[in-house]
Amino acid sequence: MDRRKQIDTFSRYTQVSRETITSLMKYEELLIKNNKTFNLIGNSTINEIWYRHFLDSSQVIDFIDKNKKTLVDLGSGAGFPGLVLSIIAKERKIPLKIKLIEKSKRKINFLKEIISKLKLNADAINQNVEDEKFNFIDDTFVARAFKPLPKVLELIHNKAKNLKKVIIFLGKTGQSSLHQASKNWDIQYKQRMSVTSSDSFIIEINKLIKK
Repeated sequence: MDRRKQIDTFSRYTQVSRETITSLMKYEELLIKNNKTFNLIGNSTINEIWYRHFLDSSQVIDFIDKNKKTLVDLGSGAGFPGLVLSIIAKERKIPLKIKLIEKSKRKINFLKEIISKLKLNADAINQNVEDEKFNFIDDTFVARAFKPLPKVLELIHNKAKNLKKVIIFLGKTGQSSLHQASKNWDIQYKQRMSVTSSDSFIIEINKLIKK
């Protein structure tokens, strides 16, 4: 799919304004410019940013309670889905602060540049969530291409004592991972198929108890 068609598809799905598309174009430009240095996204997706990254990230905006004050993006990397969600939240006037957690200092610098240039309600936090002494005070999380499902569940269970919701993107092995996880966890969740891949889906976990 060429870039123009990707942007048209994104626009139809999200119904965002031309101003928001312009903001995403700035994001895209900086992403491509910095990718050679920071290895932000795979080279195989560089020509499909609008579809593989922007559209994929945007689809979870409706999972988020509009009354929520903060959302934590675990292992944000190049800002997916956190920065895209922040851009759409700004468009929809949703007063949501996105916390982008990333252990790479170089990626944090990239995230801060985007936040500053697009004037987003977001913070880029240089932190390894696996650090033993690190815990979350937040209650709502999202994870995309972060770590395998068992690791995400373990981290959330151990470090997020106030958990209310965690949204997780799962790929072609997702059903198998979810089945295996159910042997060790009591998971209450909703599931939605991905709009960008028939092999992928998203789960919204509202209860997580270790068996």
